[in-house]
Amino acid sequence: MQTILGSGGAIGNLLAKELTAFTSKVRLVARNPTRVNENDELFPADLLDASRVSEAVAGSDVVYLTVGLPYDSRVWQRQWPTVMQHVIDACLAHQSRLVFFDNVYMYDKDSIPHMTEKSRIDPPSRKGKVRAQLVRMIDKAMADHSLRALIARSADFYGPDASNGLLNLLVLEDMAKGKKPKWQGDVHKIHSFTYTPDAAKATAILGNTAGAYGQVWHLPTSAERWTGQQFIETAAALYGTKPACMLLRPWMLRFGGLFSRTIAELVEMQYQYNQHYFFDSERFCREFGFTPTTYEAGMKAVLASRYSDFHQRA
Repeated sequence: MQTILGSGGAIGNLLAKELTAFTSKVRLVARNPTRVNENDELFPADLLDASRVSEAVAGSDVVYLTVGLPYDSRVWQRQWPTVMQHVIDACLAHQSRLVFFDNVYMYDKDSIPHMTEKSRIDPPSRKGKVRAQLVRMIDKAMADHSLRALIARSADFYGPDASNGLLNLLVLEDMAKGKKPKWQGDVHKIHSFTYTPDAAKATAILGNTAGAYGQVWHLPTSAERWTGQQFIETAAALYGTKPACMLLRPWMLRFGGLFSRTIAELVEMQYQYNQHYFFDSERFCREFGFTPTTYEAGMKAVLASRYSDFHQRA
């Protein structure tokens, strides 16, 4: 049995499909889980409820934590440590291995231009401090209680189901709607994006590789060093429009934050968009012989899957 805690999202759905290459027993856990594969077992649960988490994990060989909490630092500070403790306790009680799908928020500001698995953990943001706390909890459980766990870490992601991803939301979606694409931060800085189908496939591989545990892994991400401008120009060429864009400047985000909590939460993360942001996944790709999807191919797949007029316009 392999169990996904927080199924139904951009990663959870794809991961459920990928796991069928390794097992016929997949359990999907969420408040209102929806079947992805014909034989999926559905288990409704609130991950803030310790007893339900334990019941959800029972009988699982591998547990994948892919839940996404609302993009609000107050919610993260209040709920993430509780969720993680419940999951760790359940995995220990039922002798399950844990795979935590993580992001890069815990890295030191000066590590962002070239992130590797060895980058320094010293986050400047509130949300980053929460992510660092979660990593420490896993490390402590591995050291003190022999928890078998690994961390699968992703850059900002994009893909056919990643509707809230920066590249999807600001560039591809706006372009498909006939709007001028937007970019957050410096459009001339490099910014890496992880393609969600690659991330899901790699997470399934890691969860089913005994030697991968006890380590942090950067999920496969294109090594192309594209700037925001290159993403916009390529998207425009694919869609047959002009490569103009609107820059979301800091004052615009601060003003927008007066009316939207999500926009307000982006302000403290601007350090990731005003400098180069390169996510190095060479270690995973070398170890598993994996070639990440190129940006052009990935963007083409997103447009083709989400917008019916793409082939007519391109």
